[in-house]
Amino acid sequence: MGRKRFDEMSCSIAQTLNQVGDWWTLLIVRDALKGARRFSDFHESTGIAKNILTDRLNKLVQNGIMAREEVGVRGQRQEYVLTQRGEALFPILIAMQQWGDQWIYGEDEKPVELYDTRNGQLLNPISVANESGDEVTHHFIGSRSRPVDNDNEDESLDASAASNG
Repeated sequence: MGRKRFDEMSCSIAQTLNQVGDWWTLLIVRDALKGARRFSDFHESTGIAKNILTDRLNKLVQNGIMAREEVGVRGQRQEYVLTQRGEALFPILIAMQQWGDQWIYGEDEKPVELYDTRNGQLLNPISVANESGDEVTHHFIGSRSRPVDNDNEDESLDASAASNG
């Protein structure tokens, strides 16, 4: 039995899981963010079975998260590179690592420390802020429908009036 898909669910989290929620997928993206490009790089770092790795890489390419680049003589070899869409997963992976550091390992046992290579400073925990820069927790999150684009609304009203008139 395959994993459940969320195609019909109107939720950005569910739709993101459709794209990157399979086992191994975020570890492949993690390694790509660290510079892995070749199939063998991903296989070596994750230990994933080759058939599953092939499937996950194909899905990442299909979903526009990674792109294949032909390298070598007449494209005999391919490398995988993150697209802008794939690189945008960086803060999600950092947040997941920081969560694991705190809630699975604890401060004294976390496997690695993340730091800025430009100055050696440790990373601050990922947080959510509003437009003013104030930190926001889940207690203060609301949701609302996006405002209707007046141009499109006028067009649909015009079309409705024309069909009724």
